[in-house]
Amino acid sequence: MDQRVSLITLGVRDVAASRRFYERLGWKAAPASQEGVAFFQAGGVVLSLFGRAALADDANLPDTPPGYGGFAIALNQRSKADVDRAMGDARAAGATILKPAADTFWGGYAGYFADPDSHPWEVAWNPHFPLDADGIVRLPG
Repeated sequence: MDQRVSLITLGVRDVAASRRFYERLGWKAAPASQEGVAFFQAGGVVLSLFGRAALADDANLPDTPPGYGGFAIALNQRSKADVDRAMGDARAAGATILKPAADTFWGGYAGYFADPDSHPWEVAWNPHFPLDADGIVRLPG
């Protein structure tokens, strides 16, 4: 199996409302988006928004209540100031701030917000994983 992630799909209550949230963050939905699904190019990965019940049905899983699902999506930034700016953009778009940005034990700077469906996003500056010119994290070694 190839070592890569191509697409991350978030199950959401209301695709149109979630799409508007991400557009308020400044993201642009791809032309392939439709009424029941929205796609956003996110670097080398595509973020998809799909109805929560439909996604559960498609994966043959029960649609359990939303809550912490054991994961977070990270949005790395080039500086601490960029983290603060992104967290402010998220708050202005209607996100819930879960943890204000602060210095971390691992030498970086990070905070968390939740989108309207409670999906947690970490916004981080990591001096150990710098971004390349295209904004992509390249692991050392």
